[in-house]
Amino acid sequence: MINLSNVSVVIEGNVILDKINFNLQPHQFVSLVGSTGSGKTTLFKLLYFDLLPTSGSVTVINYSSSQISQIMIPYLRRKLGIIFQDYKLLEDKTAYENVAFALYVTNSNNKSIQQKVMDALTSVGLSHKRNYYPEQLSGGEQQRIAIARAIVNEPFILLADEPTGNLDPQTSLDILNLLKEINKRGTAIFMATHNYDLMKKADGKIFQLKDKKLTEVQFKK
Repeated sequence: MINLSNVSVVIEGNVILDKINFNLQPHQFVSLVGSTGSGKTTLFKLLYFDLLPTSGSVTVINYSSSQISQIMIPYLRRKLGIIFQDYKLLEDKTAYENVAFALYVTNSNNKSIQQKVMDALTSVGLSHKRNYYPEQLSGGEQQRIAIARAIVNEPFILLADEPTGNLDPQTSLDILNLLKEINKRGTAIFMATHNYDLMKKADGKIFQLKDKKLTEVQFKK
């Protein structure tokens, strides 16, 4: 589903990533750990083609960085669910409307949208707050709405870039457990974090990004 082969990224003469190799298979839960500034967000941008590699190749669900055109990038992104640290919710829209927005852009019919949105909100435990605006929700609730928005299109892969970075330890654990449940239902998950304690509670393989290199590691849980 995801393959990076000898990928390097150089920005303004600075090497950010150096000859990265990585594979993610269907249904896997993979964690990426690294300190702030280690290049985690750069790596994630490669996966939804917000950034192209300086050298090497990135393949995501049969879309290749060496062949994809700008017009095809939105079609790739529709097959991905993306969660950010700062939620990126639309402040003037309700929880329901934020989740539904991801479906409107794909021209889904209204009946289908209503069912899918309510299913997604129910799966994150917030169907009862569908008419709340982001400012009326806690940080953890806003992240749950962001997760509902990311899964409403039933993506093949969920990319979670520091999804608990702004949350307290208990809420962070709740979000991790929610991601694990989503993974059990069949969605592959790639989660980046600088929180080593949280990462040790995650399932699956663990990779560390350090000194521009990516390596698989084993941490004692």
